[in-house]
Amino acid sequence: MNDACGLTDDTVMTLAVADAILNCHGHMKKLPDETIACMQKLGRRYPDAGYGGSFFGWIYAPAPVPYNSWGNGSAMRVSPCGWAADTLDRALKLAECTAKVTHNHPEGIRGAKATAAAVYLARTGKSIDEIRRYINENFYRLDFTIDEIRDDYEFDVSCQGSVPQAIEAFLESVSFEDAIRTAVSVGGDSDTIAAITGGIAEAYYGIPDSIRELALTYLDEFQLDILDSFEAVFGIEPGKRD
Repeated sequence: MNDACGLTDDTVMTLAVADAILNCHGHMKKLPDETIACMQKLGRRYPDAGYGGSFFGWIYAPAPVPYNSWGNGSAMRVSPCGWAADTLDRALKLAECTAKVTHNHPEGIRGAKATAAAVYLARTGKSIDEIRRYINENFYRLDFTIDEIRDDYEFDVSCQGSVPQAIEAFLESVSFEDAIRTAVSVGGDSDTIAAITGGIAEAYYGIPDSIRELALTYLDEFQLDILDSFEAVFGIEPGKRD
């Protein structure tokens, strides 16, 4: 990392989803409304985080409505759903709730659900092979390797064109850092691909202290308060498989 590093919209909106889940206090029927409120609140607080044009307009809309997006924004912010859920079905339902307030296109919802499912399965002790099998059978055919696609992969912000690649980057990894490096190596929409990969990798491996401590220096007190509250409420203790 260097002085040019900073947080992106992926970080801000992941924290917004975490904040929304906290604000529901277990009453998840409130989640869509809370997601809207928290994403607008944090989006307006951090307006220069790098949002897409349609989403930036949504942040400031007086009466925000879904805009049928199939973009990967629904997947990059969904990892808190995989942590907050006590069952796989619950993880899928929470993911759909947080996705459809903006990304109500079927592909936008599918990308969010696939990612949340992978996070949930990773944190509950499922193996790489089990996670791969579930994603293959329920969401995407992962019939490629990162080495096979790297040279020809192009920038793609769609869920269908980036979520499978992000999940595959995790599935080929041997550690948290390896997962992030593999995700970045894909190219394309690297920050979002790495955000999706990293959310799953954290649940599976945990984050090495040195990486976590440095990453947290990029968050301000307001952001850290959300993160600390979420981790305290949901007792986040990912398995250490590095």
